[in-house]
Amino acid sequence: MEYASYTTQDAVGVIELTRPPVNAISTEVVRDLDQALDRASDPGIRAVVITGRPHFAAGADINKFKQAHEEGTGARSLEADQLGALIRRMELMTKPIIAAVFGYALGGGLELAMGADFRYLAEDAHVGQPEILLGIMPGAGGTQRLPRLVGFNRGREIIYSGRHVGAEEALAIGLADKVFPSDVLLESALDDAATLADGPSVALGMAKRAINEGWGRPIDQAVAVEAEAFDAAFASDDAREGVVAFLEKRTARFKGT
Repeated sequence: MEYASYTTQDAVGVIELTRPPVNAISTEVVRDLDQALDRASDPGIRAVVITGRPHFAAGADINKFKQAHEEGTGARSLEADQLGALIRRMELMTKPIIAAVFGYALGGGLELAMGADFRYLAEDAHVGQPEILLGIMPGAGGTQRLPRLVGFNRGREIIYSGRHVGAEEALAIGLADKVFPSDVLLESALDDAATLADGPSVALGMAKRAINEGWGRPIDQAVAVEAEAFDAAFASDDAREGVVAFLEKRTARFKGT
């Protein structure tokens, strides 16, 4: 993997974009991120942190857009579809994912971060969907996920204006979950991921599934998704351990099965 590194810290998989200078999204970056997710799918990995430094990912490679216009080909099918599929894979993974955002997360970079369960931003980070300033628009789910996170009209304003959103505003509107000084951001994300990894992984995965798959469905369908997920969680070894530990007044020792 040339443009994404993969390491582990106990039960946490750590994926870091490594395409200098700004981790611009390309088909090669998406390929390497996908391979990193393959490795993070190991049952021994129970939470994932995705990051990139000094910038999380400052959008797409604009040179590819110029090339597509000159050749008369569509850039959408090349980059956006692949990135969209990767983001959807993140949402379907039954592991909690934290995006630790340094510097800029713009365009496809923000779309990637929105595929995580949580977004932790450095105090000096900026996020946004500036595609409109190029005469295009988000193409890997940004028009759908951003309004779901921040509200319909606020999401529309951010997309229509193409402006950058600072970390404190992102926190206030629900686009960021936590904000940290940049020198402790990754450590804080890893600490929280380790806490999640120590939890009941089956129940966490099923809760993630119920939330993501139930969102936007009619209530009867959404509750049916939840019921199926609950049954899977209830049948797990962790559920048995959690119940016994509660009755025995001790801390549960979850194994992720």
